[in-house]
Amino acid sequence: MAMNVELLERTAAELVASGKGILAADESNGTMSNRLIAVGVEPSAEARRAYRSNIFATQGYESAISGVILFDETIRQTMDDGTPIPEYLASRGIHPGIKVDTGAKELANYSGEKITEGLDGLRERCAEYFQMGARFAKWRAVIRIGEGMPSVACFSTNSHALARYASICQEQGLVPIIEPEVLMEGSHDAQRCYDVTAEVLKRTWTECRNQGVHLPGVLLKPNMIMPGKGCPDKGSRDEVARMTVECLTSQVPKEVPGIVFLSGGQSDEDATAHLNLMNAMDIDHPWELSYSYGRALLAHALQTWAEGSNEASQNAFKHRANMNSLARSGDWKVELEN
Repeated sequence: MAMNVELLERTAAELVASGKGILAADESNGTMSNRLIAVGVEPSAEARRAYRSNIFATQGYESAISGVILFDETIRQTMDDGTPIPEYLASRGIHPGIKVDTGAKELANYSGEKITEGLDGLRERCAEYFQMGARFAKWRAVIRIGEGMPSVACFSTNSHALARYASICQEQGLVPIIEPEVLMEGSHDAQRCYDVTAEVLKRTWTECRNQGVHLPGVLLKPNMIMPGKGCPDKGSRDEVARMTVECLTSQVPKEVPGIVFLSGGQSDEDATAHLNLMNAMDIDHPWELSYSYGRALLAHALQTWAEGSNEASQNAFKHRANMNSLARSGDWKVELEN
């Protein structure tokens, strides 16, 4: 199957259109169930569907959300009126996306490190998801910093898998979001995060070129450059923004149309503030700087939904989406949070 370059480039550009970002609603059934339990809701396929369909039905969020990443269960579910979820999202001008990796597993011979699996049968799954309406996909690699970590093997296996995934997605018409996440776990400082992030990005782009990935039809979902949670020097928001932009400028090819950050355990406001500072810099970036947040868009919305208010949940989601939309142009202010 020949790659449809025009479709890939158009979809990628629409996903990072001005003022817009991506909602990551692709938690696995187990993860989503745990979040429901944490807010006092009995987990089930119906509970997961009801919560997500309520979020997707929010009025007016199209101005801030260009795409929604779904899990396999969710892409097969329906809205309350029986409309398939991907069909409903598309009717609102929002691209349905799909998580296609099958999770991070132990990396053989390297205790404490992970390799993301899911390449087996990926071509066939991508073809099915495209027919179901998906137009982009996501694959997350997990990079942990610690004593002797990450190893060369961790860099090598994960960068190769990310590129292989990307090439298969593009062949099937899906824009691949490449997500090499350097975790915040640990006591490392921000410079160590910078160095590891730069190395994994360098290796990933080399693999992408080796495997024929069309870079104008790819989006990158990286972590921001931050110290580990156990580091006593937390740094400032300005330092996070500056180091992140410096790292990306040194490693991300200009052909890549957009960078959609993960929130990675940051608070809602920190995730917005960091993105805002980056976009407010007097620097002409070759790529769009956007967001692909999950908890940083939905944490409050989930709590209010669990308390029984569909409307309050939708309002909480819309507020966070609007705050991050403003951050796309450096126009967010903390006073707007009140």
